[in-house]
Amino acid sequence: MNAKFFLLGTLLLSAAWSSETCAQATYFDGGAEGVQSFQKDEDSWRRQEEKRLEILQAVKDSIGPAALANITGAEQVFCYQVAGRPHNYSGYTLNGMAITGFCGVVSAPLQETIKTEFFANENNIDFVNSEKCIIKPKIMIRWVRGVDFTDMLISAPCYSYSIFYGGKVKTFNFKPGAEIVDTMVEAFQNLSVDFVSPTLLNQLLPVGVPQTKEQKEVVKQQSGPIRKWEQPSQPAQQQKKSGGWNNLKFGK
Repeated sequence: MNAKFFLLGTLLLSAAWSSETCAQATYFDGGAEGVQSFQKDEDSWRRQEEKRLEILQAVKDSIGPAALANITGAEQVFCYQVAGRPHNYSGYTLNGMAITGFCGVVSAPLQETIKTEFFANENNIDFVNSEKCIIKPKIMIRWVRGVDFTDMLISAPCYSYSIFYGGKVKTFNFKPGAEIVDTMVEAFQNLSVDFVSPTLLNQLLPVGVPQTKEQKEVVKQQSGPIRKWEQPSQPAQQQKKSGGWNNLKFGK
């Protein structure tokens, strides 16, 4: 019960920010567009380094390290409302489901709450029993890291969440945490706006090159190389000079 009220409080605190972001993501009036519309909090990387969440081992084993890395190291997190795809549906889809709305860019505090309740709290997941019910898609959370992403489908009233990554789907029985799901679904419904394709609005620019002053500052504040495989080169050791006949130079 405490988790429910904590989650609700986090949602309410981020509601005004999320609503503003929704409007910015959908409508433009000469302001920043595309990637610039979703500027990263410059301190988010520090929070990620300071706090390491202990993910349940059963979750780790089930979804795999690559899918989990996108969640724990997400640089942006987006929320979409989804539903089962009707027959002859021709609108936008996400993992085969119809997109019915956009419920915002998930704030950093809410990201931490979702990760804690869905991936680190063993009291919310039933790893033993399976429910005899049909999944009812409600919310899709997309965790984005670089150009890779992991999708998380939240279902109600068949309470569960499913992780989509690499063409595979892993589903968890979340019935013990049903109140948390109900709280999320209700709160995100109030934040939702009509979905407009980001590609149509030219909001997808995954070039990985800083284009604005703010983006360049984000790069400067990283604690390590942006390309993790590029480690700082070691300074070449100065060759020790020594005397002797074998170090003499003959001729010019």
